[in-house]
Amino acid sequence: MPVLPLTTADDPRLADYRDLTDVALRRVLEPRGGLYIAESAKVIARAVAAGHRPRSVLVQEKWLADIEPVLADFPDTPIYVVEPQIAEQLTGYAVHRGALAAMHRPEPLSVSEVIADARLVVILEDIVDHTNVGAIFRAAAGLGADAVLISPRCADPLYRRSVRVSMGTVFQVPWARLPEWRAAREVLHGAGMHLTALALADGAVDLDAFAEVRPERVALMLGAEGDGLSRRALDAADTVVTIPMAGGVDSLNVAAASAVAMWELRAR
Repeated sequence: MPVLPLTTADDPRLADYRDLTDVALRRVLEPRGGLYIAESAKVIARAVAAGHRPRSVLVQEKWLADIEPVLADFPDTPIYVVEPQIAEQLTGYAVHRGALAAMHRPEPLSVSEVIADARLVVILEDIVDHTNVGAIFRAAAGLGADAVLISPRCADPLYRRSVRVSMGTVFQVPWARLPEWRAAREVLHGAGMHLTALALADGAVDLDAFAEVRPERVALMLGAEGDGLSRRALDAADTVVTIPMAGGVDSLNVAAASAVAMWELRAR
C-alpha cells in the first residue's frame, strides 16, 4: 500500500481531514461525498471488519505499524504520514489516537431489514448530541439490543464524535432512519413491535414492573436531551415507562437512562 509522507496541511490530498471540528462543514461534505471519519486504529479496524471501505488514512509516524495490518485487504488505499503539528493544523485539535481514516459510507439499510429478527430495538428521536448517540450505540452493543432506529432529525451515528464515543460499535449494531411517526408507527406495529416510550408522564409504568410482563418484541423510544419525547412520539407509544428514581433526582442523562432500560429489558 502506498505510504506517502506529506509536509504541508495545504496538500489537496488531505482535503477530507480539514477542519473536522466544523460540524456545519461536515454536514455538507459527508453525505454528499459519501464519507465519514473513523479515529484510532481500533475503530478503523472495526469499520473494516464491518465491511466498510477506507478511501485514505492519515497517520503519524509512530502509529504507522499499528495501522498497516488493518489495511491488509486494501493495498491501494493511500496512507498519508504527517507530523503531529500538521495533523492538528488540519483537524483543529490534537490527534492523540494516532490515526484517522476517511471511510466510504455503506449503503443505508431499510427499517424492515434492521428489525426483521429483532426482539429489542432502540429508537432515538431527535437526539442531537453526538456524544449521547455514540454512548447509546455502545450501550446497545454491550447490553444486547438488536438494532437502533433514528428519527429524521437525529444526529448522524457516523459523525466522528459519535463513532469515537461508541468505540466503533456503530458499525456492529444495525441501524436505519425512520420516517415520520405516522408512517413509522405503522411499520413497527406491522412487524409486531410494542412501542415503549421512556418518559416522565402521568400514568407511566415503572420500568421494572413493565419488564416482568415484557412483550416479545419491544421498541424502546428515547427522546431528545432536555425536552424528551415529542407529543407525536408519546401518542404513538403503546406503553409509557419510567425509571423509578431516588434522592430528589427526576431523571438521568438520556445515554445513562438508555443503558438502564436496555439492561432491564434485555432478553432473559
